[in-house]
Amino acid sequence: MNTEAQPRSGMLQGHPRGLAYLAFTEMWERFSYYGMTALLTLYMTKQLLMPEHAAKVLGLAPLRHLFEFRAPMTDLAFASIVYGWYSGLVYFTPILGGWLADRVLGKKRTVVLGACLMSAGHLAMTFDATFLAALVLLILGSGCLKGNISAQVGALYPREAHSLRDRGFAIFSTGINVGAAAGPLVTGALAAAYGWHAGFAIAAALMLVALFVYLSGQKHLPEVPPKAMQQTISAPLTGGERRQLWALVAVILLIIPAEITYPMVWSIGLVWADQQVALGSIPAAWFGSIDSTGSIIAAPLLLLLWAAQARKRREPGSVGKIAIGTLLVSLFALVMAGASWLAPAPHSASLVLALVAFLGMGLGWMYYWPTALALVSRTAPAKINSTMVGATFLCPFVAHTMAGYVGSYYDQMSPAAFWTMDAGIGLVGAAILFALNKPLSRALEPDPA
Repeated sequence: MNTEAQPRSGMLQGHPRGLAYLAFTEMWERFSYYGMTALLTLYMTKQLLMPEHAAKVLGLAPLRHLFEFRAPMTDLAFASIVYGWYSGLVYFTPILGGWLADRVLGKKRTVVLGACLMSAGHLAMTFDATFLAALVLLILGSGCLKGNISAQVGALYPREAHSLRDRGFAIFSTGINVGAAAGPLVTGALAAAYGWHAGFAIAAALMLVALFVYLSGQKHLPEVPPKAMQQTISAPLTGGERRQLWALVAVILLIIPAEITYPMVWSIGLVWADQQVALGSIPAAWFGSIDSTGSIIAAPLLLLLWAAQARKRREPGSVGKIAIGTLLVSLFALVMAGASWLAPAPHSASLVLALVAFLGMGLGWMYYWPTALALVSRTAPAKINSTMVGATFLCPFVAHTMAGYVGSYYDQMSPAAFWTMDAGIGLVGAAILFALNKPLSRALEPDPA
């Protein structure tokens, strides 16, 4: 049984009031995060890695030497690997943040600490010299915040409310995507008008807005004192709990292909748009908002679809939804390959096809990622729930790091071949998920009372 208090006040058609505060907190946090990351690869390749700027960055030369241990690499390849390690480590540190919340500080204090660290990191991005220090602060801050916010969403719902919980996470993820869609538009416009560092500065300010929203909703959010968690942490897991945990580990591993295929649009996808798509006067950084816009459009439609399917007892299970999402992101990567094949010359690929591909990626993400978080928060034992939600982010840690190395081959291949390779990675994952849907779903069911 979940030991966390679950506030009873309802809103949003039966969803707890705390969901709104958590969704708005994540909206502003994602506004700042995606606003920054939409600029990151373009900023590195167009300014930071130029000799006159690179010489000012503390620690950059040793880092490049480390990554070039086999052979020199192009600026784009180096930027792709830095982006991959950065975005990967952003998803590694939540397991440390979950441990810190469960054992030492509690979720609320850990989230506040994370917001402060991220604000400092965005501020440090406004100077060339502190670029690497800024990435470290953002990685640590995101680790404290990301998993613990998601765990608090799960704690708002009774463990048996499977479909309602899935829809709650979809609403929460819509908040994420509103911020993720708006962030690149604002930071991209400011960067185009006033320079890269102006875009990073607004990200710092908006991270402080996220902190204010979170603090204002404290009374609506559940909390367990860390000592209470320590009193139960030594209790052994039952056989059923161990079976569920192994099944969860398998599902998390099988999300890796989707998390390589889809997030490629955040780094190489923006370079592809800048170099290959007929953008006209549209800043390439604005494409960083398109996939999130697709998620926003998809969210209410999926909520209606899943509710209707639930009434007819035809709603796909969690593993089935993850498989569908993985298939979708793979198919839309093939759309990018097709756009590149139809118009291989620079700045000639169809803007319409590029928009369809990015929007479709957001639809696929809404199928697999919110569902995965809901599944873990429901299935993981209460005594290690925050830690397990944090462990879920090990999947994008591994995947995004791998994606950085996959992306480093972009300038050695044709764009059509690159996106076909990216789609193929996801298609393999989708095939395995569909094949293992039934056995994994059975393993995730709790033992009869």
